[in-house]
Amino acid sequence: MTSQVIATPAIQPHNERAASVWSSGGRDYEEIIRGVHDGIDATVAKFAPRAGERVLDVATGTGITARACARRGAAVIGIDIATGLLDAARELTSGLTVDYRIGDAEALEFEDASFDAVISTFGVMFVSRPEAAARELARVCRLGGRLALATWTPDGAIARMFGVMRPYMAAPPAVSPFDWGRPERLEELLGDAFDLTITTETSHYVETGGEAAWNTFITGYGPTRMLAASLDDDRRAALKRDFVAFHETFRKGQGIHVPRTFVITLGTRR
Repeated sequence: MTSQVIATPAIQPHNERAASVWSSGGRDYEEIIRGVHDGIDATVAKFAPRAGERVLDVATGTGITARACARRGAAVIGIDIATGLLDAARELTSGLTVDYRIGDAEALEFEDASFDAVISTFGVMFVSRPEAAARELARVCRLGGRLALATWTPDGAIARMFGVMRPYMAAPPAVSPFDWGRPERLEELLGDAFDLTITTETSHYVETGGEAAWNTFITGYGPTRMLAASLDDDRRAALKRDFVAFHETFRKGQGIHVPRTFVITLGTRR
């Protein structure tokens, strides 16, 4: 494994709690990624990273997208606010060169026009200040450079899963991450800087059942893991009941098959 660890500016104070939440999944977050692998593959294929170009993977998580770009010969930097996920990414990046760094998508450390291409797969959509993150995506991408985003739709299965969790949250997010799945919102955020092409796609989560989905998410998915840990026994049991029941609505034969709609946004920097 070849990777570089560089000291970077601290995460902005308002994002420190989110960093802790996402970091809690650690290496087990890879099991969450297993369920979205097809969506990431489709996004990287359309992004088409090129040998030798400089690529930034924003909210890299455990590095699956960064690794996919590096395999195609790109020089990749992957940034995330979650140290636990970055530690796992470094362990998983065997035989490839990826530079993983702590970084805040709303305040990137890089100079203007530093990258030939910028990508984020189901990551940047969870920022707390979308306008700031969108400006940063545009700022660090050179003129004529490329952007690719994969983001969940507001009417899809992932949004509905968060709807199951919402009644148990002390303070639901002030900004919906699923707004990044609305074409009109994507145009608002990015249309001034990029020529955009937006298409709707479907990812497929296959699991043995709702109970297995619960076990996977409370182990590796920071928002579910931390929410469950914050509840008393009765509330946790109720959350589990609702979470399992939701996933069981997708039962087919011996398992569950959950279609999850998302959009792929491709952009060219103007």
